[in-house]
Formats: sequence, structure tokens, C-alpha cells
Amino acid sequence: MTDHAMDRIDLLIVGGGINGAGIARDAAGRGLSVLLVEQDDLASHTSSSSTKLIHGGLRYLEYGEFRLVREALIERERLLNMAPHIIWPLSFVLPQTQSPRPAWMVRLGLFLYDHLGGREKLPGTCTVTLEGSKFGAGLSPRKGKAFVYSDCWVEDSRLVVLNAMDAAERGATIATRTKLVDAKREGDGWVATIEAAGETRTVRARALVNAAGPWVADVIGRTHGARADRGVRLVKGSHIIVPKLYEGDHAFMLQNDDRRIVFAIPYEGRFTLVGTTDEPWTDAPAKASISAAETNYLLVTVDRYFARKTGETDIVWSYAGIRPLYDDHSANASAVTRDYVLDLDTGAEGESGAPMLNIFGGKITTYRKLAEHAMRELARFFPAAGGAWTAGAALPGGDMADADFDAFLRELTARHSDMPPALLRRLARAYGTRIHAMLETGDLGPDLGGGLHTAEVDYLVKVEWARTVEDILYRRSKLGLHVPPETPERLAAYLAERGVA
Repeated sequence: MTDHAMDRIDLLIVGGGINGAGIARDAAGRGLSVLLVEQDDLASHTSSSSTKLIHGGLRYLEYGEFRLVREALIERERLLNMAPHIIWPLSFVLPQTQSPRPAWMVRLGLFLYDHLGGREKLPGTCTVTLEGSKFGAGLSPRKGKAFVYSDCWVEDSRLVVLNAMDAAERGATIATRTKLVDAKREGDGWVATIEAAGETRTVRARALVNAAGPWVADVIGRTHGARADRGVRLVKGSHIIVPKLYEGDHAFMLQNDDRRIVFAIPYEGRFTLVGTTDEPWTDAPAKASISAAETNYLLVTVDRYFARKTGETDIVWSYAGIRPLYDDHSANASAVTRDYVLDLDTGAEGESGAPMLNIFGGKITTYRKLAEHAMRELARFFPAAGGAWTAGAALPGGDMADADFDAFLRELTARHSDMPPALLRRLARAYGTRIHAMLETGDLGPDLGGGLHTAEVDYLVKVEWARTVEDILYRRSKLGLHVPPETPERLAAYLAERGVA
């Protein structure tokens, strides 16, 4: 925190989730000087607690969110091309046997879903008979019709890190474990106090972006003279991970009698991810955990649909996140808009005051478009900045020919035939073309357990801001579900030996 060149910058961004990282990337690519501060690790809250889908939001059609769905569907294939190592197509089976919605209504929604966003790569919807079909595997009863449609999977926390990496490579400073203490307008800019490791520092910025997610209102409260006439509604979503419920690489979209939906998704090879819930969060923002009621709701849903009975003792991991939704005053938490709202506050001086842009709502699929929209809101304050550029620009590791991960992996396997195929595939999925930097010495170093080698840890510390065991085992990867019991302790010792805190 001694880089005095950053004492005066164009843009100070508060929040290291997907929106903050996406805006930092976009702004840095336009030639602006950017400092992003995040009080914890990148993606340490909402952005690592999603259902891990790049999707249009089929159920949002039921609430009339056509613009949001169209924008998300367009972004879905765009992001697939930008990061084919961490994003890939996924088929979803929508059984009609226990559906509270008539089949004609679901089919109409899927027709719109197929055609609203100019789909190019992903296959369209088809109808299948579950009995005797691979899509009925594991279901009970295995009968009736189902619709099969397409969306995409994403490694959500890695998507955040890749945006932060790209921003840094374009000149941005990414300061994790750094907190905004306060900020005030001074002339046509901002004077902000930030704190890291107990030390404070003053930063002068032309504009302030509040992308603090669940803490968006908290940041407004620390900003002298900020307008606070927008509301944020916090909704908790929780997920459970259980042993694999069925065979196959497809997911299920399960409809409940209360008209809410729950996904069951293949996870980390050996497991099934089940979620999400929608539960109002009325306390101050904090690290969330699943409640007993949410656990029961998800387990009851699983038992309604699958032959394999699952209880609380089968849960190998759970996680929960708080979604910072724009408060549109809906009575039902599930119906609160997932669309984003950008609130530009220029202070008492009106149009000439120092700008503060508050980000409300949003979803991971539309983060790039949100960032582009945010920069459009700020454009008049930075007339020398470049134009929009991110739509076709690959994220770090995603620059592979024709965005074809399978071809990339085949070439990589041929070049490194001495490496265990499973390890090579995992590294390729996580790092894409950036794997070459890790493999260039030909020595991955000692294995700390479960295929986590010291060369990978060194890379994560040097390039991806990893500092703790949790950063590495549960955000940069999901190796925490696979490594032997002694690995966390060995990893902690290695990080301490390297002087990483």
C-alpha cells in the first residue's frame, strides 16, 4: 500500500465481486487509472455462492422480465466464447410429471427462451420420454414427458478472478483485504480513506463506483453527502452438495408445488449440487450459512424427484450467499427483480459534482453488460476514455482457437503425455492457456495432497491474489471436496513458509 502513483486515480471501485471486477476490467481497457478495493478476498461472498450458471433465467419470463432474459441469453453465448475453459454448455431436463405449470405454458416459455437471444451454438429445446431414456436416470417415478433445453455452467469465483487479472494486466491495481473507511467530495473529485493490515491511506479519485454487493448501503453510509433514496433488498440463496444422485452429465430443473424451482446439477464428478432457495435476509450483511428450514426444503425436493433417498447426513458441503437485489417492493422474495439498477449520484452540485455510481442488483450472466452500461453512465466525466471493447475480448486463459476447449485439451495432452490425464484436465479447465506458465519448468513441485502441487499454489499466490487455505481450496478451486484430511494443514504450513498472510 505504498504505491504513491495511485494516490490520484480516475476510478475507485469498492467491491471485488463480479460487478466490481468486471467494471475494473472494462475501465482499465479504456485507458482509465483504476483502483479496486475489496475488504475480503475476491468473490468471497455472493459471487462465489451462486448456482454457477450462465443462463437467461427461464423462470424470469414468468415475471415478465423479457429485457433481462434477452440480454442474458445474448451474453450467455458471448461469455462462452470468451472463457471456454471455465464456461461450458449444459443440458437441463425439465420433468413435467410433478409440474404445477401446464405443459403448453412451459413449452411456450421454452420457445421464447430459444428465440429471444439469437441462439447460435447451443442446441434448442426438445421433448423426451423419461421412461427408457438416459434423461430419466435416477428419477422416481421414471415416467412421463420432459423438456430438455440448454444453458451454460460457469466456475463463478474463477470468473471474478479472471476479470480482475485482465484488469490488472491492463494497468488496474487490485487491492484485496482492503476496506473503504470513508469518502467525501472535494471539488470535482473524491477523497477516500482506505485501510489494509491496520494501516490507512488517502486516495483521490475522479469517480467512485460502489459495487459492494450486499454492503452497497453500508458504503453509501460511509460516503459523506451521498444520496440514499434507492433501496436494496437482501435475499439469501443456499445450496447443498450431496453424493451423486444420478448418472449423466445433464442437470435437472425441478418444479415445486409452491412454483419455485430447484436445480440439481452434476458437481465435481462425484457429487450433485442442489439449490437454490429464496429467503429474505433482514440482518446486516455478513457471511451467510444455510438454515435448517432451507436444508429441509432442498432435501424434500430431492426426495420428491429422485429414487435415491437423501438425508442431512449425506450433505458433504453447503454454502449460502446474500443477493443484493434492487428493492422493487415485491411481496415474494422469488419475484424480486434480478435486473440491475445503476444509480448515478453527482451530489449537491448537480451534473458537475464528483460522480458516485451505485450498483444495485444484477446477475452473474449480465455482469459484462452491466460494466459496459456503468462506463456509459460515467463517460461524460472521462471524455478521453476509449469506447466499449469487451464484447469479443477473451478472458485470461480463454484465448484458444475457435473457443474449442476439447481441441485445446487434446493438443495439451499430446504435448504433456507424461502427466496424469485427470490432473492435466483439471489444470486446463481452471487455467486454460495460462497453464503454459505453470508447466514451463516441467516440474510442478511436491504434491500437498489430492493433486495440489506447490507450483499451482505459487501461481495462485503470485497471479491470483490467493492468501489463505480457503482462497485456494474453495474459491480458486473446489479441491477442498477432494483432498485428504491432512492437505489443509500442509497447505497452511507451505503458505506460512512462503510468508503469505
